[in-house]
Amino acid sequence: MNIQIFGTKKCSDTRKAERFFKERGIKYQFVDMSEKGMSKGELTAVAQVNGGIDNLINPDAKDKETVTLLKYIAEEDRLSKILENQQIIKTPIVRNGKQSTLGYQPDVWKKWE
Repeated sequence: MNIQIFGTKKCSDTRKAERFFKERGIKYQFVDMSEKGMSKGELTAVAQVNGGIDNLINPDAKDKETVTLLKYIAEEDRLSKILENQQIIKTPIVRNGKQSTLGYQPDVWKKWE
């Protein structure tokens, strides 16, 4: 397994995801999205696996203006807007090769083991 966890240190679900993999002795790479965001390719791949760009958006994000704006801008402009404002993405994003999840989903991760 090649696990990557994208999230922030302040996110409790991200910390729970890290603990999940630590407890099982599974090595992972943590990417702090407040310091280094996802690339366009990574974001596109995650969106495809998880049902589209709209599913990446956290409706409870602090940046309500951007979340609302995404409902009204053209489909082709959404990805670039999300890349500019990655704080509105649901976290953690956990990747295992081409597989990925949004949010805390230990039931899915257990199947990866």
